[in-house]
Amino acid sequence: MNALLRNPADRVVVVGAGVAGLSVALRLAPWPVTLVSASPLGLGTATGWAQGGIAAAIGADDAASFHAADTLAAGAGLGEPEVAARVAAEGPRLIDWLVRVGVAFDRAEDGALALGLEAAHGRRRIVRAGGDATGARVLEGLVRAVQGAPSVEVVVATVRDLLRDGHGAVAGVVCERDGVPFRIPARAVVLATGGLGALYAATTNPRGATGRGLALAARAGAVMRDMEFVQFHPTAIAAGADPMPLATEALRGEGARLVDEHGEPVMAGVAGGDLAPRDVVARGIFGALARGRSVHLDTRGALGHRMAARFPTVAALCAAAGIDPAVQAIPVRPAAHYHMGGVKVDAHGATSVPGLYACGEVASTGLHGANRLASNSLLEGLAFAGFIANFIADGLAAAPGPARPQTGAPRPPADLAPIRALMEARVGVVRDEAGLTEAVARLAPRAATCDAALVALLVAHAALGRRESRGAHWRSDFGGQVPARHSETTLGAVLAETEPAAREAAEALAR
Repeated sequence: MNALLRNPADRVVVVGAGVAGLSVALRLAPWPVTLVSASPLGLGTATGWAQGGIAAAIGADDAASFHAADTLAAGAGLGEPEVAARVAAEGPRLIDWLVRVGVAFDRAEDGALALGLEAAHGRRRIVRAGGDATGARVLEGLVRAVQGAPSVEVVVATVRDLLRDGHGAVAGVVCERDGVPFRIPARAVVLATGGLGALYAATTNPRGATGRGLALAARAGAVMRDMEFVQFHPTAIAAGADPMPLATEALRGEGARLVDEHGEPVMAGVAGGDLAPRDVVARGIFGALARGRSVHLDTRGALGHRMAARFPTVAALCAAAGIDPAVQAIPVRPAAHYHMGGVKVDAHGATSVPGLYACGEVASTGLHGANRLASNSLLEGLAFAGFIANFIADGLAAAPGPARPQTGAPRPPADLAPIRALMEARVGVVRDEAGLTEAVARLAPRAATCDAALVALLVAHAALGRRESRGAHWRSDFGGQVPARHSETTLGAVLAETEPAAREAAEALAR
């Protein structure tokens, strides 16, 4: 293998170039950073698709304590109060930082930041850019800043493995580009690789969002937490595209309503109605679809006529699907959107494996609990980028020892179609023991050689073990709740438990 020799003794490697990875790289300056991205900067990341905005308690009637309270309420008992308070307090400062980076947020006529409302928020606190193009505008600003940062070098490659030193600490990465593997040694590695939504047949995520960072961490022995909590966005545009275009939740904040084919309200009689938490709305739509009804987001009239100005991204997506939102209701359905679980990290973003950090959707920080509050994802990535950068810059002194790959096992490209179909059918919006048991049985035999199956197995196994309904995890066979608890496990523990059972179940399924 070749070695990249630039700053080999004191480099930090950041894997992923969405809002979390770009922010970590910038906040580490002047520490030398190698940013490894599977795609050229600005492409292939869910950040660019984020329509809603960034939640920040900026309004005169708002406060960080209110924001934290809304976050914890949405988290269904599993959000951590100290994390919610800390991240919410960072919101206004992070918006100021993004403005200095060059992000142009939308303004009201008096020049103040325009603040939108989304479901389960008690105040208007959604800061947006370009209407519903916030993710793209933030991504553009951060990419420009990284391209101009002398402390950051960018390598376009796929990370296949982690390097470990003689004490078991992570000491770099093994990458592959054009079929050629090479090593990048480092003092520390930050995973900012996004989520796993593309493991589902119906998803709003880029096709590359299959949990690669989760697999890297799991194979390194990291503790994984709350893997069962997958958020399904209720209003993906059901027009045949894969991934599915997203109709932002902010549309309902501005008056759009969910109706069936007869124009009857889908969320009638449900607390919060169309602005109920995402898991509640997703289940409401799922139930209507299961009963043979069709569900539409009704923007007809005044909202539809101003869609092009207020929600240009959704307007363009509708136009591409042949839908005029001023005169036609938009067909919608739930789709896998965001993963609240992930690699367990502490207040500094450090995992249980020395030298390995995680930031953004790949991490389980304690902010989201069982159900993410809308527009908290970009905020979380930005906040923990700063926490991680400060901790690394303050604490790293000694260079790592000689590095070696943690494993040499080849992992050929997987056929994702069967995994996506299985996850959609058995580990989706509504789950039960029979379906989850089948999913575990089918996934476990493939987990040793297929990273997508490995990550899917971690989700299915955790969902099977949580015998209650909480937040985004809904069991039709366990409608009530038990005392709130996190689920924590390691890959080794899951494989030890599932492999014998998987063999028996596979034999039974074959008979």
